[in-house]
Amino acid sequence: MELSIIVTSYKNSELLKLCLTSIKKNYTGLDYELIVSDSATEEKTALMMREDFPEVTFIPSRQNIGFGGTVRRGYKKSTGKFVLILNGDTLIKKNSIEVLLDYVKNNLDVGIVGPQLLGFNEKFQPSCFRFYTPLTIIYRRTFLGRMAFAKKHLARFLMKDFDYESIRDVDWIMGSALMTKREAISRVGMIDPQFKMYFEDTDWCRRFWENSYRVVYNPNAKIYHYHGKGSAGRSLLRTLTSNRLAWLHIASAIKYFKKYSGKPLPRNN
Repeated sequence: MELSIIVTSYKNSELLKLCLTSIKKNYTGLDYELIVSDSATEEKTALMMREDFPEVTFIPSRQNIGFGGTVRRGYKKSTGKFVLILNGDTLIKKNSIEVLLDYVKNNLDVGIVGPQLLGFNEKFQPSCFRFYTPLTIIYRRTFLGRMAFAKKHLARFLMKDFDYESIRDVDWIMGSALMTKREAISRVGMIDPQFKMYFEDTDWCRRFWENSYRVVYNPNAKIYHYHGKGSAGRSLLRTLTSNRLAWLHIASAIKYFKKYSGKPLPRNN
């Protein structure tokens, strides 16, 4: 099998149906398998998969096992030499999978390549970033973020100095859509299970760099993504008193910084 496409899903059967339909319509490859790894599976999702996509390998879960859990379960069922990981809230544009697959096949030192993400309104979405520091979290979640020095720091984290129409090595890529290869995963390891939600992609990309694999942003592949900001955009106090996702984000950040405490960054850019 050349390619395994693992679609991760959580309580959104309508978007999942659109995602799977877009793959079947817009990917021209023949030697591939399609796997849906679902979290906190609802009956309507299971019914849809049975009736509308019987040829797709469907992996349900009673519990909410998080993004990392769905990827790990999907990967265990996969057989492809190359692996495309997609969120169920993405839509594939024509030739996007082919571009990512060709790039990772023809660049042996590349471990992960990700596309340019667009909102359903065609508006650009940032999907590649520089590595977090503790200050990044503080500035994004407190009044300090309004200060000039903090804005400069956050602009660097968000790579606002970058031409997003250029192919470029980046620190990490959002896990909503990324292509990798089994050979590299065998060397680097699967997504760290200590991260149930948030920082899984940051940590994974960092480990790829630590194992001498490049992580690359390739805007020649474009994928639509419905992006909800469930843990951002509010003051720290208001967020923590009203938003469970914010607690998960901060908890994952603490785990991440503890894991890499005292270790140098694998690349300087």
